[in-house]
Amino acid sequence: MREIIFDTETTGLDPVTGDRMVEIGCIEMVNRVATGRTFHAYYNPERAMPMEAERVHGLSAAFLSDKPLFRDTLDELLDFLGDSPLVAHNAQFDFGFLNHELRLCEREHVCQTRMIDTLAIARRRHPGAKHSLDALCNRYGVDRSHRVLHGALLDAELLAQVYVELTGGRQIGLELAAEVLAHQDTEITVFRPQTGTFRPPRTHAPSAAEIARHKAFIETLQTPLWTS
Repeated sequence: MREIIFDTETTGLDPVTGDRMVEIGCIEMVNRVATGRTFHAYYNPERAMPMEAERVHGLSAAFLSDKPLFRDTLDELLDFLGDSPLVAHNAQFDFGFLNHELRLCEREHVCQTRMIDTLAIARRRHPGAKHSLDALCNRYGVDRSHRVLHGALLDAELLAQVYVELTGGRQIGLELAAEVLAHQDTEITVFRPQTGTFRPPRTHAPSAAEIARHKAFIETLQTPLWTS
């Protein structure tokens, strides 16, 4: 099954009040395995960048000033997303900004039936624990040492690893090779046990000599528990 893990960076918390998406990063996975295909873009938000937001992701208005507008690369993004399920952490937030940008371009919104929210999954699996992406990376041993600031593609890569763990770990099915190869030319090495001549199993009943030695040992015990 093909899924897209994605993350966004924005100018703030609420598109209704004028905040805009400034970055999106997407990772393609097939049967919980990253295929190596990604989509990543920065966008000119056509507005100032609040300092609070810049401290989170490090994207300044000056850096974004020469980046394309969302509508300029919209078709490339939609082609990459296809009709696959979309996985995000606190997915309502990311879906809200993605669909806001689509509305500004007078394009059809992405239906929330495609949404998989890893925050909701984490809350069900680990009630009472911390559920931030950093906390889940720590819980599952995902290396985030290179994450100094938030970044859409980096966070999507971390989330992809967390998502695998949240959904039961990497269980590779028999259908994996065919589906992955359908998406890219990949050489897959399948482990197969070595064949050869195996020794017959040892008979586990004790020999007469072993029984005699055991009886002699028992007779040396002083006041054994089973006689008290």
